[in-house]
Amino acid sequence: GRNSLFYDLALLYSLMQKFAKNISAAVLLLLFSANVQAQCAMCRAALETGGDTSQAEAVNDGIVYLMIFPYLLVGIVGIVVYRLYSKKYKKKEVPE
Repeated sequence: GRNSLFYDLALLYSLMQKFAKNISAAVLLLLFSANVQAQCAMCRAALETGGDTSQAEAVNDGIVYLMIFPYLLVGIVGIVVYRLYSKKYKKKEVPE
């Protein structure tokens, strides 16, 4: 029988090759998207009350900054998987 994990990873690799341009375009859109004002409810309430808003704005900027790490982790794992399997397939193509 087939090793299901290997089959799944091989399928993922083939899909990545097939949709590499679309994935690249999506990543570029995420990286160069418009600046948005993401706010948690506490930050929004602090900003709407007036007064000193620098602390609320700093917390809001921190939230936006921390949002990048999950995307970086997924991207790094994707690149590592792609490189590992591209090396593996290149070794299989070389005649002995």
